[in-house]
This record gives sequence, structure tokens and C-alpha cells, in this order.
Amino acid sequence: MKKRIAILGSTGSIGTQSLEVIDQNPDDFEVEVLTANNNVDLLIQQAIKYQPNVVVIANKDKYPYLAGALADEDIKVYAGDEAIAQVVDMDTIDLVLTAMVGYSGLIPTYNAVNAGKNIALANKETLVVAGEIITKKAREKQVDLLPVDSEHSAIFQCLVGEFMNPIEKIYLTCSGGPFRGKTFDELKDVSVEHALAHPNWDMGAKITIDSATLMNKGFEVIEAHWLFGLPAEKIDVIVHPQSIIHSIVQFEDGSMKAQMGLPDMKLPIQYAMGFPKRIANKFPRFNFLDYPTLEFETPNTKIFRNLALAFEAMEMGGNMPCILNAANEVVVEAFLAQRIKFLQIPEIIEKAMNTVAFVKNPGLDDLIQTNIETRRVTELLTEDKI
Repeated sequence: MKKRIAILGSTGSIGTQSLEVIDQNPDDFEVEVLTANNNVDLLIQQAIKYQPNVVVIANKDKYPYLAGALADEDIKVYAGDEAIAQVVDMDTIDLVLTAMVGYSGLIPTYNAVNAGKNIALANKETLVVAGEIITKKAREKQVDLLPVDSEHSAIFQCLVGEFMNPIEKIYLTCSGGPFRGKTFDELKDVSVEHALAHPNWDMGAKITIDSATLMNKGFEVIEAHWLFGLPAEKIDVIVHPQSIIHSIVQFEDGSMKAQMGLPDMKLPIQYAMGFPKRIANKFPRFNFLDYPTLEFETPNTKIFRNLALAFEAMEMGGNMPCILNAANEVVVEAFLAQRIKFLQIPEIIEKAMNTVAFVKNPGLDDLIQTNIETRRVTELLTEDKI
């Protein structure tokens, strides 16, 4: 039987690539639900092509246009964040692929887990904000959290057949982004355009800026902590500019496993969607002769302070990773709008972490309130910075 997929965030980078995977594997997958935030025109095109049972647009103002465009299709149309959070409960869904960006993915993912749906997790912020709550609920509901991030997919693939063998350390690889090797002086006046010019990966604007600041890698550290149950001292980050080795697992006997391949998100997407089956594909193949040298460096956490802030937030626990995430979402938006400079991003995040009240054992409602308060505080901190 075909696996029926709900794609939350179908118009973004991960969502569109997920649909490409479905295009190439029509006997394995079919689209059951598509959701988007604002990109209603692309959502309409996707709905007409894939004929899902349901589509949802988060922006309620765009509902009339969406409903009118799909009036002649046998597709249910809804709008609003609440609808996205509710639609994951449908009996006809086999797998929920969470490709929404940022905090917005938390409640839909939580509801999907609570409904007993297996998750292909591309929304790392869900585990950053509420890792303990989500993983506990997943164990309770016997739900698989299948990582889609290339680094976590690599770790997961390396652990297949090794679950009885303790991990000594994992190494999350990092391209270093567009500003690898730059000094403080060189980063003082970098433009938004420069920050969006990632050397290896084609991603949305928010994630690309996170990669430039290394916050994306910091989030991945926290995500790995929850996915694989590892303390901070067993998680390391190494800069690997070629992005060929996607991550490494080191076992207690000193042996290491690495997952390698060209930087193409469709591979980890397909692996998560098809798990436990590996599905043949026609993706480009890696050729060792094209990469005679693979480089590795230590990340500079003095210049790229966000990575250090993520480790600090993880070690503090409680609602601190939620504060980290909310502050980061606000400052990235401010940077993209050219209201703050690149080097002010970690400064403002750290101030927010030191300002918002710390809660040691938060529930979901506490995290929702932390998110609201952190955004309010961070907005004030971003005023008049340029």
C-alpha cells in the first residue's frame, strides 16, 4: 500500500523537495494533506497537481482566494493555524512530514505525535523548544521521530544495527556557511545578500541566515541531544566545507561510521519517508575523484557566538532553548529587514536569554508563554540598533 503523506509547509524548500520525491516514487507515496503559510498561488498549483484530501492555508485572509481557485476540485479547504494543528489527526494520514519553519511547527507536531502519527521531522525547532515533552509523548504513543535534517539522518543511518552499542561521541558536520574564516572586522557590515549566499545548500531565507550565524548548527546540537539521548559532552561540531560527510558516529571501541553523499536534501527526505526501506532513485552519485580533498576545522565560537549560546541553552535546559529560539526568530527577521546588523544577532539573543524569566520544568503552556514573552522582549531589544 502507498504511504499517505501530510506535508506541513509544502511550499517551502523542504516541502517542494518532498513533493519531488513523491513524483519519483508514485507507487510508494501519495499526498493526503498539504499546508502552507502564505504562498497561496503555489499551494493552489500543488493541490491541483497532487489532488490531496485536504489543503490548509495558515493566513486566513487568503482563504477566499484559495477556496475559489479549488472550487471545482474534490479537495477540502481550510484556513488558520488551528486548522493545521487539527488536520494532522486525520485517520487517513500514515506519516506527517513537518517542514514548517520555526516555532510554528511545534503545536502541529505535538498534535500529530499525540494522534499516534509517525513523524518525518524537518522542523528542528520543535525539539529545540520542547524536546523533552515531544520525545516523552512519542515514547508514550510509540511514534517514530524520523529525522530529515541531513546531519541527523546521517546519525540515524549510522546507528541502524548499532542500537545495542553505546555511543562515545557524535560529530555533526557544518559547512561553515558563507562567512567561514571571516574576522569581526570583515563581518561588521555584511549585507543580507551576502548572508543569503550559502555555498552548498539551497534553503529558505530564515534557515540560510541561521546557517550563516551557525545558529542552525546550534539548533541541530539540541535536536541531536533529544533524538539520540546524548549529553552535551558527547556531541561535537566540526566544520567540513565540502558538505560530503553529513555526520559521524564514534563508538566505544573507537571505530567511526560516517554517512556520505552529495549535498542534496532529497536523499534524507526520501530515507525518512521510506523508512525502513531504502528506495532506489536516480539522484546524482558522489564521485571520489571530484573531491580529492575533504577538509575539517574547529568552529570559531568567539566570532560565531550563536553556536556557544545553543550549547549553553541546552545545558541549562528548562525553557532556555525556547528563549533562544524565539529570540533568534525575531532577530533574524530584523536582520532580513535590515533593522539590525549581522554581528548584533548574537548580542541581542544573549540579552534576551539573560532577561526572560527562567523556568526549570516547563509544561507546554509555560513554553507558549515563554515564546510570547521572549518575542516581546527581543522586539524591544532590536529597536534603534542601526
